[in-house]
Amino acid sequence: MQYSVSPIGIVHSCFKEKFAIPRQPQLAPAARGVLELLPPFNDPAAVAGLEQVSHVWLLFLFHQALEDKPRLKVRPPRLGGNASIGVFASRATHRPNGIGQSVVKLDGIEPGRLLLSGIDLLDGTPVLDIKPYVPYADSLPSARNAIAEAPPAAIAVHWSTEARLQAEDHARRLGEPLVELIEQCLAQDPRPAYQQPTPERRYGVHFWDVQVRWHYPVAGQICVLEVAPA
Repeated sequence: MQYSVSPIGIVHSCFKEKFAIPRQPQLAPAARGVLELLPPFNDPAAVAGLEQVSHVWLLFLFHQALEDKPRLKVRPPRLGGNASIGVFASRATHRPNGIGQSVVKLDGIEPGRLLLSGIDLLDGTPVLDIKPYVPYADSLPSARNAIAEAPPAAIAVHWSTEARLQAEDHARRLGEPLVELIEQCLAQDPRPAYQQPTPERRYGVHFWDVQVRWHYPVAGQICVLEVAPA
């Protein structure tokens, strides 16, 4: 038996590419986006009462990771990208039906759209459903996960003087916490875990409408080199 689903909205996100997106929601509180609701769900009736909720679950499609052949095992970044586990023991983007879920903060409701933060969704992500977060049911203090017992350790993020000034200028222009976004995302070390880059190697990622470039001057440390128009 087959079923079909249709998006109820599209996310417009600060993340313009998959690289450097936090591997879980809420790890970068400065990550913001807007969920544009599609007809008929852009009618105010569809979100009546949602103003009483601080966080929502989003069910969405990993639209840039859809695959024809199901994977039974995956190599999650949390295990260094080399060890494999069953797909259902992970939150890898390679899902049997391409479905993801994230808890995000609901910052506001405007006609036909929701203002979100703490997101981990790529720009253009199709959203399939919205459900209110229910603290007494969704927060389980006794829950355990031996694979990911704690957030990944953050690494130190430093700035060149020029890059910091550039980021602050773009933050004012965008009206977004760009400096915080860069620091929160890069502190999670977005490079593949198996890479050991030399200080000369440069990395880059696209946030909002700017390109951020950095390198690893020493092990366990990032230095932001440039924040320029993309």
